[in-house]
Amino acid sequence: MSDHDAQIIALHDINIPNDNNYLHFTRNFNKSSVLNFNFKLTYESWDNVFSYDDVNLSFNNFLNTYLRIFYSSFPTKKIHHTSRTKAWLTQGMKISCINKRKLFLISRNINDREIKNHYKKYCKVLADVIKLAKKIHYNNLLVNSYNKTKTMWNIINENINKKPQRNKI
Repeated sequence: MSDHDAQIIALHDINIPNDNNYLHFTRNFNKSSVLNFNFKLTYESWDNVFSYDDVNLSFNNFLNTYLRIFYSSFPTKKIHHTSRTKAWLTQGMKISCINKRKLFLISRNINDREIKNHYKKYCKVLADVIKLAKKIHYNNLLVNSYNKTKTMWNIINENINKKPQRNKI
């Protein structure tokens, strides 16, 4: 194969994974675990690294020893992330979004103008419904709040995906 060959792939019935819940693996690097890591490194016997004349074998032994100590000092933790659901998004709108995706897949593969026009109208109506739901939700938040300025800035930061910064390293 070369870069001159054209390749086409057709994907039918695409299933988009639901990213509301996903696993994230992380390691905890705190003072005690770093001290534990340094302690284990200093008391490790490195004889198996220097016992070989072959550089590759020595490096592999070094890396295996180092990674064994690293993994024991900084174990992985599973964290289940759940994305915040949008308060203005109703179950009916979710179903409509799924139907919109199905209509898109149908209209993409068929050259029928009627189906494409139906898809465009469906998208327009759904966008208007979502816009109205957002407007009503955010207006209710502002009307019911005691500190309107703070609520307004919270809404703005939420919509631009700005999260509060933590200076913890």
